[in-house]
Amino acid sequence: MKVLVYGSLNIDLVFSVDHIAVPGETISSGSLSRGAGGKGANQAAALAKAGMETWMAGKIGADGTFILELLESYQVETKRIIRYDGPSGQAIIQVDKQGQNSIILFAGGNGLVSTEEIEQCLSFFNAGDLVLLQNEISNTDIIMKKAKASGLKIALNPSPWDDRAKLLPMELADILIVNEIEGAGLAELVSDSALNEVTAMEILEILCSHFPKTEIILTAGKDGAFYGCGKTRASGEIAKVPAVDTTGAGDCFAGYFLAAREQGCSVQDSLNLACKAAAITVSRKGAMESIPFKDEVYQ
Repeated sequence: MKVLVYGSLNIDLVFSVDHIAVPGETISSGSLSRGAGGKGANQAAALAKAGMETWMAGKIGADGTFILELLESYQVETKRIIRYDGPSGQAIIQVDKQGQNSIILFAGGNGLVSTEEIEQCLSFFNAGDLVLLQNEISNTDIIMKKAKASGLKIALNPSPWDDRAKLLPMELADILIVNEIEGAGLAELVSDSALNEVTAMEILEILCSHFPKTEIILTAGKDGAFYGCGKTRASGEIAKVPAVDTTGAGDCFAGYFLAAREQGCSVQDSLNLACKAAAITVSRKGAMESIPFKDEVYQ
């Protein structure tokens, strides 16, 4: 069984700041670093580091060659990534002293994925293979429809949560991986006050009622992660570690959870392993590079 991650590849420009800039404010950065990122590429790296046969598909410019080289060093197959004459996706990331981040995205090649490219890519995969998707590239809805028609299993992380995410055919997903903001959006808790009045478990219950046949995984930061499908419920705790940089932690969790499940682990063990991997990630700087390898997690 192969895993295809059809998603974004970004050049991350990371600025270390005392605090996240507010509207109208100019602040100084203590350092600047360039790294490999994009939710798709991060999740592909996590899957590969967790021991899965992983393929990455997407679109990238010549400025992103170093991202391909890094993915290949993790044994991610990159033949389905299209190189084009244009800029790669970019992410401008502020990281404050507490490790929290704020991100601005420029789509670049991520916004130019065509229907023809999708059809050609999916033709290399078979019924029963898993495709993992996010909401950072164009035509994700078409990928979902064509993947389902081909008998592929679909895991969806509808992030970032925006108006385009709301139009995705969520009912086609076999697995939904969301954080509290995305989960609240799916649960149609439209206001901040509504979100503040419910717990992560209450959001999970609403989602399970909306999608009774779908595996739902809700991540809740330092409060861990929660699973629901049918009548099954489970939760995993995040290890308490000093947060250096939270960038990529959710992507690490998604990759490790899916890898553990596909490798035969129980839901509970998969949650625990994914939570441990995410905790290691937040204790390090960077996104893709901070994701641990399997031997660091399976100890």
